[in-house]
Amino acid sequence: MPRTRASINGILSINKPEGITSFKVISWLKRLTGEKRIGHAGTLDPLATGVLPCCLGQATRIIQFITDASKTYLAKIKLGIATDTFDREGHITHRGDTSNITIARIEEILTEFQGFIEQRPPTYSALKHKGKRYYELARAGLPVNPRPRQVEISRVELVSYQTNLVTVEIECSKGTYIRSLADDLGLKLGCYAHLENLSRLRCGTFCIEDALTLEQIENAACQGSLEALLLPTDHPLLDLPAVIVDKQRELAIANGQSILLDAKHLGVYKHCRAYSLDGKFVAVLRFVSETGCWHPKRVFILPADCDSGGSEGLTANI
Repeated sequence: MPRTRASINGILSINKPEGITSFKVISWLKRLTGEKRIGHAGTLDPLATGVLPCCLGQATRIIQFITDASKTYLAKIKLGIATDTFDREGHITHRGDTSNITIARIEEILTEFQGFIEQRPPTYSALKHKGKRYYELARAGLPVNPRPRQVEISRVELVSYQTNLVTVEIECSKGTYIRSLADDLGLKLGCYAHLENLSRLRCGTFCIEDALTLEQIENAACQGSLEALLLPTDHPLLDLPAVIVDKQRELAIANGQSILLDAKHLGVYKHCRAYSLDGKFVAVLRFVSETGCWHPKRVFILPADCDSGGSEGLTANI
């Protein structure tokens, strides 16, 4: 049943099943919870499964930090056939001979994908050109030529190779298209290839082992225990340094004002987490080098929530 409360704040790490879009998962969550502000961090294609962090309420304000994080995928790549979408759902464009493909050759080629590389996005992608998404242009029969983009693949390992099916585990930056990697692998091997299956094993701090099925979430909602499944808003930010701010600084942050921090442990970090004296997550702060101050980037409290007490209680490390 839809929730009647004003807002539900937190994060659900969902194990998206195959066959539905990330957008449909969000629509389903909105109907289930009654919460209007819900967004996901990092789109998964319908054929892909795995970790899809979904942020509810105020947690939608930290989606950027999740999408910017690295991700890990398990990909199954079929050799011998290329498609126009670079995956199994597309139309076959080329066929190739795989008789001379060896594990040693695959491992050799995979090393060429490690590090910073220029990658050509798929013709059928959600990227935009002059306000239109590439897949819309492609479906309309219009010429599409996505520009190569620089991405980082920090790790790509061969898991197995059997009957023209290559299984690889990939750790990469945001913006990486595994479909493009599959197509490029086939071209470099000289036999063509496409993505057969894909599962996201990790998205930032969210791992597949802890991801929830849609059935688990629906059951919890029916039993009135959905909130027990929610991760706190600051969960994906725990790798950032943290500070405790006194009441005066807390109020300044709530009003969108920059503050000075005497915290050597912040080092070279550009962002930090700020908490109140009573442990409330106040904001994500961004360092402004020109002023030496920390400016609120994402605020999670209102001025009315702040006690008007004095400014005792120096900034401290958590």
